[in-house]
Amino acid sequence: MSTTQSLWTSLLPADANFTDERIAVGAAGHRVEYLDGSTRLCATSGLWNVPLGYGNPAITDAVSKAMRDASYLSLFRAPHRYAADAADALIELADATRYERVIFSTSGGAANDIAMKLARQYWAQKGSASRNIVVGLTGSYHGTMYGGHALSGDDLMQAAYAVDRRSVRHVPYDDGGARLDTLLAREGSRVAAVVVEPVLGSGAYPVPAEFIERLMTLRDKYGFLIVADEVATGFGRTGRMFATDGWSVAPNVMILSKALTNGAMGAAAVLVDARVSREFIKGGWTFVHGETQAGTPACAAAILAVIGELRAIDVESTTQALGSDLRRIAEGLKDDGRVAGITGEGCFLGLELRHDGGTEYTGAEILDLVSTIADHGVLVQPGPSSIELIPAYGFSIDELEELEAALRSGLRQYADARP
Repeated sequence: MSTTQSLWTSLLPADANFTDERIAVGAAGHRVEYLDGSTRLCATSGLWNVPLGYGNPAITDAVSKAMRDASYLSLFRAPHRYAADAADALIELADATRYERVIFSTSGGAANDIAMKLARQYWAQKGSASRNIVVGLTGSYHGTMYGGHALSGDDLMQAAYAVDRRSVRHVPYDDGGARLDTLLAREGSRVAAVVVEPVLGSGAYPVPAEFIERLMTLRDKYGFLIVADEVATGFGRTGRMFATDGWSVAPNVMILSKALTNGAMGAAAVLVDARVSREFIKGGWTFVHGETQAGTPACAAAILAVIGELRAIDVESTTQALGSDLRRIAEGLKDDGRVAGITGEGCFLGLELRHDGGTEYTGAEILDLVSTIADHGVLVQPGPSSIELIPAYGFSIDELEELEAALRSGLRQYADARP
């Protein structure tokens, strides 16, 4: 038994212990290596953030060169060339007719805080200080920074942490926008922004097109900003470069992280449209936000390398093909009665699980199942009464077969072990 007593791991009970086969020591390609010498196929892309494989040479070389040439440069009150080039590349990738400016951050959670602050300042400096409500979706996840924690629609012990949610509201995503319509009829003049994950990371639930179209119509009526949190869905994950590319009208703000650097650096980017950025320019307003490690040369180099690699593999056609293979595996498991339903889009699928009586799996049961599947050699992501498949984009036919075999064996073993 190896010890990790000094390390307080995330999202597990504080007394959690780990044996050698659970302590990672390396990662390469699509596999993670453990202290006991075993390896497992990773079908989670880390945490959605390594879609181009562990140790991608182009990205590691770019980061290494930036560390040698300019180990650290700040964006506090001055630019540097690395960040400027990365911002230009992101705007080109996301469509310069949709976005004009980029604010760099260090994580998806911090970037959600930026978006909330930006929306509130936008209205305050336009003379509408009371317009400070930010609306999120029930079941959404926007991180555990102070603002994003308040905005997250999941139950994350917000009350215990005294997270201030007085200026946050939540509405369901699956009612066609009816509750949002009702909320805006009551408080529309106070709503600064509505924040939407195109596919909810918790459970892999796509927000229906009907809701999005209603959201666009309501924006025209009430004037609020739309923020798209594409932390999980950006850079080809759903079969499009960005999930919001399928929206008829662009959001005012788009948040990117995770795949942004292929996991090489802690980084995020907030893309801002002309409506918002030009008001700040016209008014000479200063946005009061800064992070020491945001947009460093190494982060910028990783971003540029990721964009180059995505283009090299023609990411949209690649992820559409992989998504079809994943869907085939998921449909086979459903046809065989191993899973109750399938959620998600592209290379971001959820396999819903129910007991024979129709009751949902508890969080503890899902973690046990994930562990059982890991014992069969594959890592999958836990979700609410579900497991999620989020593989890297380079999965081979052999790796897909390995994934399917582990899912079948793990699900069978777990079911057989239950009383």
